[in-house]
Amino acid sequence: MTPQTPVFSLELFPPQTPEGAEKLRAARARLALLKPRFFSVTFGAGGSTRDRTLDTVLEIQREGHQAAPHLSCIGSTRDSIRSILEQYRAHGIRHLVALRGDLPSGMARPGTFRYANELVEFIRAETGAWFHIEVAAYPEYHPQAKSPMDDLLAFKRKLEAGADSAITQYFYNFDAYAHFIDECQAVGIHVPIVPGIMPISSYSSLARFSDNCGAEIPRWVRKRLESYGDDTLSIRAFGLDVVTALCEKLLAGGAPGLHFYTLNQVELTTTLWQRLGLSRAMSGS
Repeated sequence: MTPQTPVFSLELFPPQTPEGAEKLRAARARLALLKPRFFSVTFGAGGSTRDRTLDTVLEIQREGHQAAPHLSCIGSTRDSIRSILEQYRAHGIRHLVALRGDLPSGMARPGTFRYANELVEFIRAETGAWFHIEVAAYPEYHPQAKSPMDDLLAFKRKLEAGADSAITQYFYNFDAYAHFIDECQAVGIHVPIVPGIMPISSYSSLARFSDNCGAEIPRWVRKRLESYGDDTLSIRAFGLDVVTALCEKLLAGGAPGLHFYTLNQVELTTTLWQRLGLSRAMSGS
């Protein structure tokens, strides 16, 4: 993955019901028309979606697409992670997203692995170079980080443990990403760091989630979104303009790709993809 060969990918979450599974199949069929390099599939807090993540990944693979399951160390043991890795290897999965994950409500202890670097180190010890391992990066810093430097060094430890590349938390401030890349290079980090992109469909849910995960909504964006009230069409139209401009700036600045957090929805991601001409870029036309 280099700036000359950008990687465009999509994130899904596993469905909770049979009806949800049918809806996701329909959405995935439409998203597959975009020809992403891979679909990543999330892994619930404490491994709560382990089987559904596996089922979704195998469906994606059977449909002829590459899949990258998330793997969280919170609430996991060496034996449980080893079992999951064996299953993925048996099915020919070669790509993982290794995360610390969130501590579920009521869970007092994180499990055998406390941090993502410990999980990455274990995956490498168990499977060698079989998997391409992605990890998370935080241009605006992890909300639990003691300081920006502590956060940067924590990221570096994941790479030193054997991670190949990273996908960032979503952000709307280009300068945060550009500054983060500069900081990474200053401490000897040169792996691809792909920006995570969150389409804007609802202001209230975006504000709530952003407050929890530490992603900043720039004041000018927040105020415009607030001004639309319940006008969903205006929120989405403005959000498309904001995110399109951000993506254009990222790609022009040499970002090694874009990873879209689809939330299992089709329209906004498809529109962004078309506005950015990603299908043409990927086909070489």
